[in-house]
Amino acid sequence: MTTTPLPGRHRPWPRCRHCSGIALDLGSSRTRAWMSGRGVILDVPTVTFSGDGAAHPVQRGTIVDTPGTARMLDRLLTHRLPRPGRPLLILTTPVLGGIAFRAEARLAVESLRPRTVLTVPAARAVAAAAGADLSTPLLVVDLGAHVTEVVLLTDGTVTDARRTALGTSDLDGLTPSTRIADAVVAMVTTMLEQDHTTQTLDAVHRGALLAGGGALRPDITYRLTQHLHAPVRPAPAPHTAAVRGAAHLLAAAHTHPSSLSLCPPTVP
Repeated sequence: MTTTPLPGRHRPWPRCRHCSGIALDLGSSRTRAWMSGRGVILDVPTVTFSGDGAAHPVQRGTIVDTPGTARMLDRLLTHRLPRPGRPLLILTTPVLGGIAFRAEARLAVESLRPRTVLTVPAARAVAAAAGADLSTPLLVVDLGAHVTEVVLLTDGTVTDARRTALGTSDLDGLTPSTRIADAVVAMVTTMLEQDHTTQTLDAVHRGALLAGGGALRPDITYRLTQHLHAPVRPAPAPHTAAVRGAAHLLAAAHTHPSSLSLCPPTVP
């Protein structure tokens, strides 16, 4: 998806009371949603409920319970949607989640009756939230609760990525924060070794853009700065950067002529 981040406030939405939009970040630990005209409306644990109690339908960046995810989204969002009308929905996805994540996520969001579903790599959404210049290579490090991803964006497109099933929720007395920082450094080092161009090196010299809850931890950011020998810059409010960036991209998609043609006519 090629869009341009919008400066300042979002552009006005089309004059159609049925043209709602949702930006959704479906994480292993938390689910966040943004709705047109209302801003961020959800920031809650990713939990579903059944006869056996609470369960986690998304684990380590993988949807393990699609029906449970659908029930969760229906419970959290359906009553917030305007009736009649069907929303335009943009969904962030883990870069290395692959076709399987996108397919399962699309099935789950059908409970919201979207008229169109667009997906965007979470790293691209983070760049949009930060207003990053994408004319030069950019390294995005997403320090999540259960997964850490390192992504190289070139001209706004993912050209390389690495991932580890390790996140801030794993940190305790036996697992220090240095493990996450060292894992990031190892992934970046591998990317540098396997890149036969200068793109990764240029991105490292420019400095990494950090997102996720781990970007709020100075122990992690300091170690990354020291071992990458480069600056690191947390995105504004890094824990919600993905959903806010998706909202920027949603606004651009919603005002695109191809999207407007799908908008139901206003009833006089």
